[in-house]
This record gives sequence, C-alpha cells and structure tokens, in this order.
Amino acid sequence: MAHFAKLDENNFVLEVLVLDNYMITVNGVEIEQKGIDFMSNLLNYPLWKQTSYNGKFRKNYAGIGYYYDSIKDAFIPPKPFPSWTLNEQSCLWQSPIPYPNDGKMYQWNEETGNWEEINLTR
Repeated sequence: MAHFAKLDENNFVLEVLVLDNYMITVNGVEIEQKGIDFMSNLLNYPLWKQTSYNGKFRKNYAGIGYYYDSIKDAFIPPKPFPSWTLNEQSCLWQSPIPYPNDGKMYQWNEETGNWEEINLTR
C-alpha cells in the first residue's frame, strides 16, 4: 500500500490516505507523481507527498500535525516540549537529557528539565 500525506499551505499534514500500489506503479516501479495526480484529481486538492511506514524515504511516516520540510525532504513530528531539539539526521525531537536506560518507565517534566519515573502501582 502507498500512503500519501495531504498538506496545508504551510506544509503541515492534514491527513494521510492510502492507495493500492498498482495505482502508482509503472513497470514495477512506484512513481510518486502518479499518486499525487490521482489524489489531486479525485479530491480536487493539490498538495500531497508520499510517506513511508518503514522510513525508506522522507525520514518519518507522516502523521496529522507533522510538518513536511522540503529542504530536508522529511516529515517532522510536532515538537513535544520547548526544551527539546531536532536531531538533524533522524528529524526527530530529542530531550536535553537522554531517556534513562534502566528498564523503568519515565515521562518528561519540562519544569524540572528531567525525566520522572512513572509509578504504576497503586
């Protein structure tokens, strides 16, 4: 299945729709423009980009609210916290302090700038 992200005029993802691969394949090769043309004609909307579950292209699978950066040719998720920075390689946000690697569950606390353990026991 081929997935296409509908973009607004500022390159934010509005929705992601699916097409059968045969609709965009010519001689065994996927042609993105065929999918864009199909979606544009079907839905009378011009702004589409193909996205990939496996990160084969455009770094990350598009989701609603993601931003398409045309210079990086990547979908970037919404920034979760003001203190986080964008990893230029993966186009994913990184916390200022790495997530603890001790098998416990944590959530980010922006006020303290640190990970706090989640206690699941009552």
